[in-house]
Amino acid sequence: MPKVKTPFLILAVVVTLIILLSPAPEGLSREGQAALAVFAMCFILWTTGALPLSVTSLLAIALLPLFGALETDQAFALFGNRAVFFILGAFILAAAMMSSGLSARVALFFLKRFEKSPKRLLSGVILSCAFMAMWMPAHAVAALMFPIVLEIASALKLEPRVSNYGKAIFLSMAWGCVIGGVATLLGGARNPLAIALLREKYDLAISFSGWMYAVFPIPLVLVLVLHLFIFKFFPPEIDNVRPARELIEKKVRDLGPMSNTEKKVLVIMLGTILAWIILGERVGLAPIGILGASALFVVQALTWNDVERYVNWGVILMYGGAIALAAALQITGAARWIVTYLLGFVELSPFVLIAFVALISIVLTEAMSNAAVVALVLPIAFELGDTVPGVSPMIMLFSVALPAGLAFSLPIGTPPNAIAYSARYHRIRDSLKVGVLLNLTALAVFLLVAKFYWPKIGMY
Repeated sequence: MPKVKTPFLILAVVVTLIILLSPAPEGLSREGQAALAVFAMCFILWTTGALPLSVTSLLAIALLPLFGALETDQAFALFGNRAVFFILGAFILAAAMMSSGLSARVALFFLKRFEKSPKRLLSGVILSCAFMAMWMPAHAVAALMFPIVLEIASALKLEPRVSNYGKAIFLSMAWGCVIGGVATLLGGARNPLAIALLREKYDLAISFSGWMYAVFPIPLVLVLVLHLFIFKFFPPEIDNVRPARELIEKKVRDLGPMSNTEKKVLVIMLGTILAWIILGERVGLAPIGILGASALFVVQALTWNDVERYVNWGVILMYGGAIALAAALQITGAARWIVTYLLGFVELSPFVLIAFVALISIVLTEAMSNAAVVALVLPIAFELGDTVPGVSPMIMLFSVALPAGLAFSLPIGTPPNAIAYSARYHRIRDSLKVGVLLNLTALAVFLLVAKFYWPKIGMY
């Protein structure tokens, strides 16, 4: 059982009480002060991991009305935001892919086509993880790929923490998942969370296809860069992957022909994605996701036991609380007060503002949940954007949500990194030396896209 980090818990309580009981600063309402107190508590607890993320979010929902930041009905109604149900639908669809074996078949399909040499096999791992993380939560893809990659490492007799190829194959798995996870709204729940906050404040929305159109150059370039970095920093010490090839071929044979359940899941998954692309703006992403998830039960392609096995309910709770907290910062004016107090005397150009927000997000995501980064930073970023002419809310959303999803350096930054590290084939310094370069490259690619590509598609 994870231990509660009592000193950080005490710190959170003390800081919260100090903010709550102090005289309200000039320009900040009592409701805003209460929201700021809950914000400070969540920042400390999310950053330090003193409590599970979901528990911190539940505390936020309870404390917002208790401290007087929001009305009780208002706070709890925010938990039912449509983004939460979109995430739930996406998680159930992913559960069906995993329980039916369809996701394993897709992974092996990629690996079998890249099995002929060490470098090609690494490419297969990167591409299979990146592709699947576009349509499933990145942490689920990492969990699915982990045992396959572990068996490959064992078959090749790679020595943990010594073999360059052992380090490369697990880091390829993790970083492929991370890069693919920013490409669509399905790869990480932080993306629909960001869209929910955009809707709460501005009554604006981003379609499923609109997200992909805006961001596709970033994962495309980063996949190519990842190949270069992996091959340069971890040159393979082996030249024969025949045992891995035999293992993959055996797994493919063991799968046999596609089952009826897999076919049902594939048809429903493709139909749901197509509906998101074509009808998402008109009907809404959440209703389509829930209908797609329900269809799995109608055709008997999924059982509720499968859902309970594969869906992380704590994540659902976490996002509900994050939406409530971020909305409270907006509604009470606390986010605007933070911007005025901290940056009211600074004049930022649009590009400098984008770079500043993106840098903060990519640094924070190495130390805390990417969803927590979105919940804490995006409300403030929206207010910053409102003070700088020529910066749209859409730009601010992408400036937080995309960098927040690109954690490469530390195991704590994102579940795929932690899952890869748990194999003990690489040390933290191995992921750090390349991960920091990937962080910097990702930031540079993001800024180039923001500077040159987004104006071309009318985002400014």
